[in-house]
Amino acid sequence: DFLANLLQGLKSPDSAVQEKAIAEAEQRLREQGASREEEEESRTTVNRTLINTSVRAFPSGIKAGLNGFLAALEKDAKERAQRRRRNEQLANALKEQGNEAFRAGDFALAIQRYSEGLEKLRDKQELYTNRAQAYLKLHEYEKAISDCEWALKCNKNCLKAYFLMGKAHLALQHFTESRQCYEKMLQIDPQKERLVKDCVDEARLEEKRLRDEERAEREVQAGSAAALSIQELLQSISSPHHDILYYTGGIRLLAEVVNSCTGQTLFRTNNGFSILRNEAVRGAFCAESKSPAEVELCVSLLLLWQAACAGNEENQRLLLAQPEVSAQLPELLSSGTAQIQRETLALISLYSEHQRGRRLLLRQDLSRWLQILMAFVKCTDARADSAMNILSDLAGEERFQTQCRAMLSTGVLPLFTQLLARAGQAERAALARAVAVLGSLCADVQLRAQLARSRHCWQACLQLLVKEPGAALVPAWVFAVLGLMMNLLLESNGTIQDFAVPISGRCLALLSHQDGRIVTRATGALSRALPASPAAVEEVVKGGVVKKMLKLLKAGAQLTSSSAIQTLSICAKSSRRAQEELLKWDKSFQVLLRLLDSGDEAAVGNAALCLSQCLLLPGAASSLLGSGVVQLLLRQAGGDALNTSVQQNSAIALARLCVAEPRHMHQLRRLNGLAILNSSMKYVHSS
Repeated sequence: DFLANLLQGLKSPDSAVQEKAIAEAEQRLREQGASREEEEESRTTVNRTLINTSVRAFPSGIKAGLNGFLAALEKDAKERAQRRRRNEQLANALKEQGNEAFRAGDFALAIQRYSEGLEKLRDKQELYTNRAQAYLKLHEYEKAISDCEWALKCNKNCLKAYFLMGKAHLALQHFTESRQCYEKMLQIDPQKERLVKDCVDEARLEEKRLRDEERAEREVQAGSAAALSIQELLQSISSPHHDILYYTGGIRLLAEVVNSCTGQTLFRTNNGFSILRNEAVRGAFCAESKSPAEVELCVSLLLLWQAACAGNEENQRLLLAQPEVSAQLPELLSSGTAQIQRETLALISLYSEHQRGRRLLLRQDLSRWLQILMAFVKCTDARADSAMNILSDLAGEERFQTQCRAMLSTGVLPLFTQLLARAGQAERAALARAVAVLGSLCADVQLRAQLARSRHCWQACLQLLVKEPGAALVPAWVFAVLGLMMNLLLESNGTIQDFAVPISGRCLALLSHQDGRIVTRATGALSRALPASPAAVEEVVKGGVVKKMLKLLKAGAQLTSSSAIQTLSICAKSSRRAQEELLKWDKSFQVLLRLLDSGDEAAVGNAALCLSQCLLLPGAASSLLGSGVVQLLLRQAGGDALNTSVQQNSAIALARLCVAEPRHMHQLRRLNGLAILNSSMKYVHSS
């Protein structure tokens, strides 16, 4: 490149460029002369070569020599370029031969061909990376890494070199270096994020596998000792002794040995679950009234079973297959002994937190469990949280919902209403979760119907939404109760009609709460309660519900807006005062027009209904002149919405608009609206 640039400069017609090229040539000659003198240790100390760079025109002799020098340089450059092209052709041919050998699985021949290609062209990056890939196939990882390093000298941003080097480091278990290679790929090309993530995950999995193997090897070494200890302890516990404390100590030691993957397997294979065959152990475990020593023995058994069943599905299955265990679990939960209850809850949690464990539990009769676990809300320690965790896990299971039906009205509802009535004595978080559990159980239609008919349930729920003098509402309780109420309001019965006014009043009061989640649920509950009672509608309209709903709609939150426009449509449909306030607070119906232009069918249908009701008021239609409302309503009336109330309400609103203000007819005719309106009449007739 230097020689080519020099030649172009010397041949330039521009004298300034030519002088610069001569100066560069002189400097190059000096550097080469000095280097040669140092290497040959020449006695010559004076460089007698002089180049006159200040003369613009050279004598004819000097010009002839310069032209000869330039011709030689040009010839040499051409020869070098020809040799490189020839070598590059040979290298490419050898690369293709190597690729064919690689595809055929002859990796040694591929390496030979790539090496021959590199002899022809030492700076060809592809030959290094291809040879590195062949070395990987032959498990020569160090050589592969070396070739990748040479490839990076040719091209520092070569992704393939980093990729193959990462593979080689991974094979050598150099996990840190492997990840560094993959991270470098991501720095060079961020679009390779998916590939890099897969590579990094592979490196992590390989590292984990190696560690697991090392741990397994250590466990195998310790396995024989553990097996001997488990066998000896089980034999000792099985032998007849009269001292309960002896059994307790042996079971505690056994739990410590079993508390590992190998220990769990050895416990099972040595028939450890037959421990209840010992009459003394079984008697203490099943005793209704336990002495302190029997309590200690029972707690030790529960700890042993926790160690044996943690993360082990087969052991969990075998434990519940023991008749005494499945029969005693509800008795232990209701024993009244805090230590026994705590460890029983911990054991059950091992099952409830996983789908397969829940299936094992649901093979038992759990009809009493809802009532028993719900009673733990009164506890002020960790038992309440553990019990609610179990209930939350089970509440979504259809079989559990079915089993709860029988006990709901007789056992659960009285307890639940009692808990809500004494909410101040309950653990706050646990009570909120208990309410949420009942809300989850409402997924079962029969359970929901039972709860919705219970007057005590509604009274207890409303009581939690009332602010006591000198005390603040507990947000967790309010949020959970509103969720339960929203589920119950999916039903329609006389009880809901009776409570519609107080329900609506409490929900209206909560619309000013600072927690947005509570406002959203209160709006949703309000929209479901109002259809049950015209009196409830009148009360909330007097309470300023129209202005509050418009404020929520202007805020624009989608979930809240859906309930807010539904509430407005219910009020506008049955209350003239609501219509008047809507016209007063929504100037030119800007909020309704924005909803009509949204893509939410439910919001569009309710907005059209609100508008059609308000158009019965004098002056309402005139306020919409020049607003584009005709085009909006036509688009919705003639649209293909799945919810036919969109077409129906839009057609009714359009007709009332033109009747109330004939000046809208001009735009209706211009948009061919009469034909669209006529086609929409089928929805109105069908209603």
